[in-house]
Amino acid sequence: MAAPRPTPARKVLGRLSLPERNYVADALRTETVGGVLLLIAAVTALIWANVPALRDSYESVSHFHLGPSALGLNLSIAHWAADGLLAVFFFVAGIELKRELVAGDLRDPKAAALPVVAALCGMAVPALVYTLTNLTGGGSLQGWAVPTATDIAFALAVLAVIGTSLPSALRAFLLTLAVVDDLFAILIIAIFFTARIDFVALGGAAVGLAVFWLLLRRGVRGWYVYVPLALVIWALMYNSGVHATVAGVAMGLMLRCTTREDEKHSPGEHVEHLVRPLSAGLAVPLFALFSAGVAISGGALGDVFTKPETLGVVLGLVVGKAFGIFGGTWLTARFTRASLSDDLAWPDVFAVASLAGIGFTVSLLIGELAFDGDQVLTDEVKAAVLVGSLVAALCATVLLKLRNARYRRMYEDEERDEDLDGIPDIYEQDDPAYHLRMAELHDRKAAEHRRIAAEKAAEQRRGLAEVPGGAGGDNDGPA
Repeated sequence: MAAPRPTPARKVLGRLSLPERNYVADALRTETVGGVLLLIAAVTALIWANVPALRDSYESVSHFHLGPSALGLNLSIAHWAADGLLAVFFFVAGIELKRELVAGDLRDPKAAALPVVAALCGMAVPALVYTLTNLTGGGSLQGWAVPTATDIAFALAVLAVIGTSLPSALRAFLLTLAVVDDLFAILIIAIFFTARIDFVALGGAAVGLAVFWLLLRRGVRGWYVYVPLALVIWALMYNSGVHATVAGVAMGLMLRCTTREDEKHSPGEHVEHLVRPLSAGLAVPLFALFSAGVAISGGALGDVFTKPETLGVVLGLVVGKAFGIFGGTWLTARFTRASLSDDLAWPDVFAVASLAGIGFTVSLLIGELAFDGDQVLTDEVKAAVLVGSLVAALCATVLLKLRNARYRRMYEDEERDEDLDGIPDIYEQDDPAYHLRMAELHDRKAAEHRRIAAEKAAEQRRGLAEVPGGAGGDNDGPA
């Protein structure tokens, strides 16, 4: 009796399926553009807040109030950016998470274990690093959640700037990490940063969400139905005391992200395609513009590394994120008896984990919530987020550059399409029709080369015949 074949070890961070690759490429393309705008907005905010002639105007614009007081929505511009515009960001995050759960990598529990455990470890270890730093230094523990977030747009902007051709599997890993990260970040905000609850407003928001869900179930279409309803739900959620961005992620999770027979794209993917540019190109950059404008001086930067609260944020982002995500990934592979993809090495995972230490957008938001009422410490923690994100970006840049030649070859292999059918060749290796097309293509190339060779040989013979005394002429005998 033949011995049973051993089960091959499961590979982690292997090549994506073609549909998943196309989705990730489309999503990351938009996020990369948004990340560049985010960088521009952050730099603009820092200049605006630190140039003496402009500083007062930044404060005036940031604290300018508008909105209906009767509805409890007379908010500052900065407040509108944090509670209003970021709800759009979390709406897109909710759609991404729903899609991952029903149609992406997270639908398979074995595949989902890796990014989920890595994301959880990538949040727990930075929180632990912050807590230990502040217990040792006698600082405030309120900011434990600040270094737990990853900013995917900022991370991708760094990749775009340094020109690293990161393989699609690592890009997808980074995107999935950020999606899971966003979910837990919104849970942290909802659970730990809700000081009071107005149950009447919260009940109204719940009713609004139920109506939103019923309309989706009935197949009702039209932005003129959903946008006003979404604004009502957002306003009720804000007035309930629960952070208004929770409304965004809740509505995103309600959209259907599976396709039916007559559909090319699901409603969730369609809405995400429409709203993502608004989120990445407008909502997040505007939030950065009115949140990143902190006064920075030599003394302030020095304080970042001397105060326990700010040092905890920097160490959490730079050290905690890198070792948390790397450790979570390694442990998951170890205890599920999986092995890393043959194309990658563990230093690649550590480099991506370092890149995840860029915690700009949500870290700034949590910093504002954690130290609400202490403007000085809020600004210092924001400066720490900026410094920590910058240091993490620099570390990741060095690590990724060391492997950039390898990444470029992998990227070129993933993109090569010699038969010009719109599908990368690497995804057609098991298709007989692909190999027949390639054989025909090579036959045509071989015939063309044979034709060129015959022409060149004929030209050479004519040239020799025309040269006096050349081979075959009358004067080729002895003198």
